[in-house]
Amino acid sequence: MSIEIVQSILLFAGGIGMFVYGMQVMADGLQQAAGEKTRRMLEILTSNRIMGVLLGALVTAIIQSSGATTVMVVGFVNAGLMSLSQAVGVIMGANIGTTMTAWIVSMSEWGAFLKPEMIAPLLLIIGVGIQMASKRDRVKQAADILIGFGILFIGLSTMSNAVTPYSDAPIFTEVFHIIGGNPLLGLIVGMLVTAIMQSSSASMGILQTLALTGIVNWGSAVFIALGQNIGTCVVALISAIGADRNAKRAAMIHLEFNTIGSLIFGVAAYIVFLFVPGLAHSEVTSTSLALFHTSFNVLATLLLLPAANWLVKLSGILIPKQEIMDHTVRLDARLLNQPAIALAAADNEIVHMAQYALENILYSRDVLLNDENYEKLMENEDKVNKFNNEINLFLSKLKTTSMTSKQQLRLKNSILALRDIEHISDRCKEIANESRDVIHPVPFSEHIVEDVNSISAECYKAVKYAIEIYQRQDPELIKKVNRYEDTVDAMERKMKRKRLQKLEAHNTDVINSIKFLDAMDCYERIADHAERLAHYIAIEEGVEPGTTSMKDKETELSKRLDDSAEAEIAI
Repeated sequence: MSIEIVQSILLFAGGIGMFVYGMQVMADGLQQAAGEKTRRMLEILTSNRIMGVLLGALVTAIIQSSGATTVMVVGFVNAGLMSLSQAVGVIMGANIGTTMTAWIVSMSEWGAFLKPEMIAPLLLIIGVGIQMASKRDRVKQAADILIGFGILFIGLSTMSNAVTPYSDAPIFTEVFHIIGGNPLLGLIVGMLVTAIMQSSSASMGILQTLALTGIVNWGSAVFIALGQNIGTCVVALISAIGADRNAKRAAMIHLEFNTIGSLIFGVAAYIVFLFVPGLAHSEVTSTSLALFHTSFNVLATLLLLPAANWLVKLSGILIPKQEIMDHTVRLDARLLNQPAIALAAADNEIVHMAQYALENILYSRDVLLNDENYEKLMENEDKVNKFNNEINLFLSKLKTTSMTSKQQLRLKNSILALRDIEHISDRCKEIANESRDVIHPVPFSEHIVEDVNSISAECYKAVKYAIEIYQRQDPELIKKVNRYEDTVDAMERKMKRKRLQKLEAHNTDVINSIKFLDAMDCYERIADHAERLAHYIAIEEGVEPGTTSMKDKETELSKRLDDSAEAEIAI
């Protein structure tokens, strides 16, 4: 082997590396720029599969990777953010969206100015200049996109330059002639190359680069392209390892759709080439490959979309049922590359965690008054701690450097929300434990029972609406939480004053009074945590929380207490 051939092989391999790296840089910039928009698009996703197809195509065109989109879908299904019915349309749309890369690669055939050696330096100098001059996140993300494009085009140019001197070599003609005469071999080659590179866009880019030199014929290109379509499923299948059954079914639907579509069109192409052998041996251009890639995926989607329910049922047969387990934390590491989606998934689990803390408010009341439901409270407390640890661990893996300032604020508020929810559950446990520490408890009076029921109910409402605000991302409900928190504050002060008056009069049980006063203190703190939880969303949305200052709040509470000073002391 001569030194020239070795240099050409190394040059071609280096070109592949630059092409793949450029795609990654470009995709990262696009994902960062569109992350929040991607999340919002998913929020409007309905069971309408046509809408799912359109969104899947759009998202994939934005992030430039059908594999990444499908991995995201697997993560969404695993995290409970998307149903299988919704996933089908998105997966089909992803196959259409990924063809955008093929059109970008084929631009060099459209005009001299669009050739890689012309456009790459221009994109790089503009991108690097913007990156060095700007401090704004959005502008830097746009610069990353330009730099990624530039590196991608340099990779294309490098691959083309490495192959061009050998375009007339008989070995290339022979290889593609053999592949063209053996459709199964073409499928296998396309599958293997794509599976190794884990990107159908990258493997299609290589095929198009070879087509630019005029050494690829239609007979081989069609079957290699169809094999690439199957090979890209490897990414999703790998990502589904360790996921729940529905996530595995989403990856299987991707494999079913791509395999069935490729086989149908592979058989059709084989029949056409039998009747028109000249077409099979004719040269294919980069642009015509992009056109075939797009047409195939659009037609496959139109053909199989009506059979979507059948694909879902087939995935259920191929992936056996698992034993149904209690709800656990469902956060998927595959989502970490999409900060906006990862934060949405974390918020989903924070809401689940908060529901356990909310239940504990009622259980703490039951333990305090009737010594009931202590085991349920402690079981929920363990769940809250588990959620807290796992969600915090997930959030700690997010890279703040790839986040917008708004996403960084949301990350901070999510961590603070976890702390407040955990403290809510801790206060409930404190009420329960102090109540059970008494060796020979004396039953509470009817008036104390009434007070405990009243303040715990108001406290429950404050936390419930705080969770609703967090779940719906609706800061307009903040006034309700503020009102209930103020009510709990006023009740706690009033009840404490009456209890202390009875203690001074030596007309009450001391142990019960201590238990009661401690419980009132805990309920007041729970309401404070609920108010903080609600305010995080208000701050994120730029809405004034609307709470009064501490001085104003003290004045308002004092007025309430003065108004009730003549009220009957409840024992």
